[in-house]
Amino acid sequence: MRYKIDNAIEVLKRTPIVLETLLSGLPDDWIHCNEGPDTWSPFQVVGHLIVNEETNFLVRAKMILSNQEPKLLSRISMTSHLDRFKSVPLVDQLILLKELRSQNIISLSSFSIVDTDFDRIAIHPEIGVVNLTNVLSAWVAHDFIHIGQITRVMAKQYKNEVGPFIKYLTRLN
Repeated sequence: MRYKIDNAIEVLKRTPIVLETLLSGLPDDWIHCNEGPDTWSPFQVVGHLIVNEETNFLVRAKMILSNQEPKLLSRISMTSHLDRFKSVPLVDQLILLKELRSQNIISLSSFSIVDTDFDRIAIHPEIGVVNLTNVLSAWVAHDFIHIGQITRVMAKQYKNEVGPFIKYLTRLN
């Protein structure tokens, strides 16, 4: 599927609602479960998404669309959320994610992006040249990947309890 900003926005605005519906009010056993050492719980994934709202996709899109030269994208911390949000209740994180995402969608919509803007580029510190389409498409894919991660982690909590149905639930392995 080719990137279309209106289609992307439809997904981006739903992610906080999906996570709120999925996670709100669940016992700690569900929100703090993980897949083992050095893996993230659903609780930690929400913190990661907040940090990305503040530092990643929209910030990078703004830089690409700016007149600033050179357009050098900064690294994103992949672990800063672990300490920052460890004592912040999930309900507060979900509210913050929803607020930040709403603001970011308003900002994105205000850019008045035209077709030629999608090919504008910047330099990523690890992967090199990226364009606006790459950044905005990655934002949507990132949401889907982390929603999938959360549901996978949660499903695996019943891996041993599904018994012989494991034959049909191959994603639990």
